[in-house]
Parts: sequence; C-alpha cells; structure tokens
Amino acid sequence: MLAAAQIPFQSVTDTISCALLVPAEFSARAMHELTQYDNENPPLVEQKPPAIVYQNAIPGLLGYALLICGIAAIVSSAPLAQDWYVAGRVDGALIRAGEWWRTVTALTLHSGLQHLLGNLGFGLFFGLFAGRLLGSGVAWLAIVVAAASGNVLNTLLLESTHRAVGASTAVFAALGLIAGYVWRGKLMRQDRWPYRVGPIVGGFALLMYTGTGTETTDVGAHLMGFLCGLGGGILLAAARNRLLSFRLQIACGLTAIVLVAAAWIAALHS
Repeated sequence: MLAAAQIPFQSVTDTISCALLVPAEFSARAMHELTQYDNENPPLVEQKPPAIVYQNAIPGLLGYALLICGIAAIVSSAPLAQDWYVAGRVDGALIRAGEWWRTVTALTLHSGLQHLLGNLGFGLFFGLFAGRLLGSGVAWLAIVVAAASGNVLNTLLLESTHRAVGASTAVFAALGLIAGYVWRGKLMRQDRWPYRVGPIVGGFALLMYTGTGTETTDVGAHLMGFLCGLGGGILLAAARNRLLSFRLQIACGLTAIVLVAAAWIAALHS
C-alpha cells in the first residue's frame, strides 16, 4: 500500500515483531494512508455456524418404513394389486381433472422389490438427516407436502398421459429439504463462499448422481421434488427455534399420517 502511494519504506523484522520504517518527512502521510487502509479493510472475523440441536429421527424413519412396506404387502395380493395401482398411481390427465390424492398415494406405490428397496434405503438415509435437523414430525410432513407438490409440477410440465409410482420424489424432496434448511440456516461456515453455497451445490450434485439413471427414471419428478423440498427447507429455516416444540412435532406427524390416509381413502372410494 505504501509503495502504491509512492512513500519510501523499509520493513524490519526479527523473531518477535515486524516494523515499517519511513523517512521522517513521510511519517504523517504514511500514518494517514495506513489508518485509511485499516478502516477500509477491517480484519475478517470468522462467523461460526449456530449450534445445531439434533432431534429424534427414529419415529419418522419407522413410520416411513412401515408405510411403504405395508402398502407393498397389501398390493402384492393379486386381487388387490391392480385396483390399488390404478387408484393410486400418478395419472396426468386425472390429476389435472382434480384427483389430487394421486400426488400423495403414488408416493407409497412401487413397481417391484428392487424399486421398493432402493427407495426404502435412500429414504431412510436422507430421512435420518432431515429428522435430526427438523424433528420427525415437521420433517416428514414437509417431505410429503413437497413431494406431492413436485408430482403436481411434474404432471403439469409433461403430457397428460404421464403415469408413475414410487417414493423417489419424496426421497429427493428430503434431500432438497436438507440442502435448503442448512443453507438458509447458515449451519455451515460462512467465511468462504464454497462453504456458503456448499449445501446447495452438494444437494444438486447428489440429485444428479442418484436421481438420474435409466430411461425409466422419472428425472422430472426427482427434480421437482428436490426443488419443492429446497423451498420448504428455506422457509422452515426462518422458524428453526420453533421446531424444538414437542407439541409441534406431534401435530405435524399426525397431520402427515392423516394426509396420507385421507388420500388413500379418497383414492379407493373415487
């Protein structure tokens, strides 16, 4: 800085300290320039992420596993399988006609054992982190709502003949939920930009790595689920202190159960 201001100086160092020497006639100007530099460039203060209070994720994980495995067991019965699939799958034309419940019921249906096990494994993995951060009740209600919203958006963007089943939309809604909550809540270090944008970049990377595959993969549903979950996580981060309420967790958990049950009742009686 002194060199840029054309002030002659010499740096003197020893094992303990460092000093800048300038001619006497330049001392006042040098002090002024150094003071201005310090005022315009305050030292960086490391922003520590807020403390994270981890919550109990087990109830949500058990509920998710019991739900999709229980539905799989029911529809594996030959007399019931066709009715439940037809009644509950995503059907673009029928959803546009008002059959909202399909956006929820389709999340609980799977096309085979491999499909079921894949969504069970990834759902438990991402659901664990979501439940630990937001609590089981809030996390799984947010996942169901975000996944259903993702199915709606995906249906509106595709042809009306689009049909699909699977919890993968919910899986990627959980991933988006985590990314949005961690990013908006500033739960990672903020002193460097890679840390600040890390949750979003990491979420998209996992989406691209695990959410794309064969020609039968519903990439649109995965992306829409992730984006809806991302938005939900950003909104929930603004109320992170309220998420510690046990009553709120119970209420949200029961609401998630009622929403899924109501969707299936509507599907089977439509």
